[in-house]
Amino acid sequence: MPSAPRPPSKRSLSPRGPHSAERSDGSDPLRTPEAPAPPPHPPGVAGLRNLGNTCYMNAVLQCLASVPPLAQYFRSGQYVTALHKDCREVAASFAYLLTDMWLGDTDCVSPKQFRAALGCLHPAFMRTTQQDAQEFLIYVLNALHEALRKYHRRSCEKRSMQRCCRKVTSSETSIITQLFEGQLNYSIMCLKCENCTYKNEVFTVLSLPIPSEYECTLQDCLQCFFQQDTLTWNNQIHCSFCETKQETAVKTTISKAPKIIIFHLKRFDIQAQVKRKLRTDIYYPLTNLDLTPYICPVFRKQPNYSLCAVVNHFGDLDCGHYTAFCWNSDTQAWYSFDDTRVSEIPATSVQTTTAYLLFYSCQSFSKPTQKCKC
Repeated sequence: MPSAPRPPSKRSLSPRGPHSAERSDGSDPLRTPEAPAPPPHPPGVAGLRNLGNTCYMNAVLQCLASVPPLAQYFRSGQYVTALHKDCREVAASFAYLLTDMWLGDTDCVSPKQFRAALGCLHPAFMRTTQQDAQEFLIYVLNALHEALRKYHRRSCEKRSMQRCCRKVTSSETSIITQLFEGQLNYSIMCLKCENCTYKNEVFTVLSLPIPSEYECTLQDCLQCFFQQDTLTWNNQIHCSFCETKQETAVKTTISKAPKIIIFHLKRFDIQAQVKRKLRTDIYYPLTNLDLTPYICPVFRKQPNYSLCAVVNHFGDLDCGHYTAFCWNSDTQAWYSFDDTRVSEIPATSVQTTTAYLLFYSCQSFSKPTQKCKC
């Protein structure tokens, strides 16, 4: 409904009356200069165009772009000095994409160049068929690591360190290993002779079982993953002391906790060729996720983790849609990303029954403070 016309001001701006304030050049001598129009969205809050069933790609890219140290590394150009010939197109196009997303001068950008670069290595992502977001995430992290890896001499282990908690230093490092790579330690004990051996395994994504069909917590999923398993029958492991296969107890701990830990909630289940999706309501905290019970005592120095991004999945195994929730460190707010549709959401909306990938950070991504110029 149009508003009623405002009555003229009783205050005279000149001897000729109120209308004399209008000048032939269209300017108003009493009006303060107008501030430049604000950008369509704050930096880092831009939608991504869907290139044909690429919602899985867009959701994962939004989550990665919301990790400040990763985004800053590529936007600042630091990645250039570490580039290798292999996969360099993937890293360069990823940097261009993140730069466009963080400029704040557009409400939507296209990941077409990045998709083409990754598609040269993995043609499946060039198809217009739906792909799994978790698999796509692993391929992206691997490709970026290959493009940026640096070789370092393996460091020696401290003699005083408990053998069961040895941490193996990677001989090849990159921004990906520095942020996302963790390490699991498996304690394997023969139940007959009680001989114990140890095995280490690096990871970038932890796939967690869901112990309930109705509701549970993320801690329930973690406890299920890290509980001691007994391998019997066909799963027995060869014991070097007994010189035969024996029943074995396996205990898993984290010997290296990554700065950014990614949890994959195993919602897709296949039993006897029957596919189903677990729609369990999983409660996950936005702050103060405590991983201390699962970290080897020698390395319990990491602070609690805070949620920084979520990939959601709607629908079924063969037909679904992905979206993302991301925390923006500049605006200190949560945003929902559904391809080109972007909106700010309250923290209470981040907890949903559709969560599929959870990104947690042990660093507090607070708004950077500007230094005073004296």
